Amino acid sequence: MQECGLVATDVACRRGDRILFRGLSLGLGRGGIVHLAGPNGIGKSSLIRILAGLLRPYAGTVERTGAVALADERLALDGHEPLGKALAFWHRIDRVERETADFGLADLLDVPVRYLSTGQRKRAALARVAASAAPIWLLDEPLNGLDAYWSCKAQAAIHAHCRDGGAVVIASHQPLSLDGVSVIELLDFQV
Repeated sequence: MQECGLVATDVACRRGDRILFRGLSLGLGRGGIVHLAGPNGIGKSSLIRILAGLLRPYAGTVERTGAVALADERLALDGHEPLGKALAFWHRIDRVERETADFGLADLLDVPVRYLSTGQRKRAALARVAASAAPIWLLDEPLNGLDAYWSCKAQAAIHAHCRDGGAVVIASHQPLSLDGVSVIELLDFQV
C-alpha cells in the first residue's frame, strides 16, 4: 500500500455567518482510525469534506500524503447505470484491477443504482471505496441505513483496511465497534 498520512492543524469551519468549530487538529498515519463524533449539524460532514480537499478550511491547514477515497451522502455512482457498470467506471478511473470487496452486491450488479435501497447504496459506496486502492478512506456516516449484519461487515472491512496499512476517518453520530479508535468530539471545538 502506498504511503498515507493526514494532518489537520488548527482547522476552523465556517458555514454562512456561523463558525461550526475551530482549533481542531488531528494526525493520522498507517493503521489509524479517527472517529469524528457529535450530534447532527455540528460539522462532521463539513470536516470530512475539508479533509478531502473539497472545502477550504476557514482557518488552519490540511496536509495529505497518499490518495483519498471519499464516501459521503453524495453517492458517487451514476443512478441511471446498472450497479456493475457504475462500479466498473470507478475501477477504470482508479486504475485498479481488484475485485469489488464482498458487500453482498453480486445479485444487484444488473440493477440500476437509483433502484437500490438506502442500505444497498451505502454498501455500494463502501465497495467503491474499498476497491479504490486509496490508502486514506474518509467515510461520512458509513453505517447509516445498514442492518446489524452489514454494519459488522462494514466495520470488519474498515479494520482490515487499517490492518493492511491504510487509515480511516469516520464521521458518525453512532457508536463504533472498532478497536484502537481515536475519538474526536466536535462539541469540544465549538465556538
